[in-house]
Amino acid sequence: MNRRVVVTGMAGLTSLGHDWDSIRENVVAGRSGIQRLDEFARYDGLNTNLGAPIDNFELPGHYTRKRTRSMGRVSMFSTITTEQALQQAGLLGDPIVSSGDMGIAYGSSSGSPPAIAEFGAMLHEYSTRTVTATSYIRMMPHTAAVNTGLFFNIRGRLISTCTACTSGSQAIGFAYEAIKQGKQKAMVAGGAEELSATQAAVFDILFATSVRNDEPGKTPRPFDRDRDGLVIGEGAATLVLEDLEHAQQRGAPIIAELIGFATNCDAMHVTQPTAETMEVAMRLGLQDANLDADAVGYVSAHGTATDLGDVAESQATNAVFGSNMPISSLKSYFGHSLGACGAQEVWLTIEMMNRDEFWPTLNLDNLEPRCAELDYIVGEPRNISTDYVVSNSFAFGGINTSLVFKRWS
Repeated sequence: MNRRVVVTGMAGLTSLGHDWDSIRENVVAGRSGIQRLDEFARYDGLNTNLGAPIDNFELPGHYTRKRTRSMGRVSMFSTITTEQALQQAGLLGDPIVSSGDMGIAYGSSSGSPPAIAEFGAMLHEYSTRTVTATSYIRMMPHTAAVNTGLFFNIRGRLISTCTACTSGSQAIGFAYEAIKQGKQKAMVAGGAEELSATQAAVFDILFATSVRNDEPGKTPRPFDRDRDGLVIGEGAATLVLEDLEHAQQRGAPIIAELIGFATNCDAMHVTQPTAETMEVAMRLGLQDANLDADAVGYVSAHGTATDLGDVAESQATNAVFGSNMPISSLKSYFGHSLGACGAQEVWLTIEMMNRDEFWPTLNLDNLEPRCAELDYIVGEPRNISTDYVVSNSFAFGGINTSLVFKRWS
């Protein structure tokens, strides 16, 4: 049983904006959501003071304290974007949501850091005074999936992905497989992350963060010769995926079709990427889509602006798609949002495909000589008409994902 899977709703949050129009306005103007954060400067030993926060984030009034008391910021992000995606799909309040025919697959790289700190204080002080009845619910790695499912009463299968930078993309892929195999008629899928100095420290101690603290608009610089590391961001994105037959029966707005997914593991090194296994993931994604590489018109890169990551990814992409493949990294605008990035980039890649407009990599002025030859989009947004796009994500632990989407017509 191989059912076709379509996207019927999408929504997202980034530091650069919360919708296509506002994000595009900033992209065209060459602006990013990267800021210098004074709160990072107070940590002794933390070299980077850069981040991409979502400023002035507020929940609507119907998000009461009772309904959000078990939520950290990461779950608030996942819940609000899910509400917007369900509304676009015409499924907000629909009986299918709580029928068991809809499930949720959602990821983040961790739970809410302030809740983790509550248990950390307990271990340090030998006292439970900082721990509350909701500390664990906010801390647990599957907090976004659980809180979002609870808020909307989603009673189908719950899949929680906690695979660092591939959390969001794996969630979308596993949701796709659940529908394709006839296990669910619809799935909420995506990823979320909240900004924390602890996340910056993970990469800072590996010398993988940007320290252009006085030039926040000039970094990160994916694939650039002068890149000096990534910048941590936050946000979320949610897709509503459906069985094509179910979507058509109810007259749903179909945005795109998800036709291929693959994920694998390098099993070589916990932090150093392997181009050969990245390549395998991309080829398996195309194989699942039953699609030739030359049919793809754009690749959304993981593009973190790290020394080894950019080189390995470019080599793998060149090996699969050749030197003429248009490619860009959206992290150059709103940073690396870890568990959210795969979903955010899918959301915006689908929007770009449907508008025939693909955004350039910001701050890519001088290509790193070690990067393989590709058609790196720079400068202005580029008009490309294509029926197929690929979105790739790669994570610590050597986890690789590749998703293939088709224009709906």
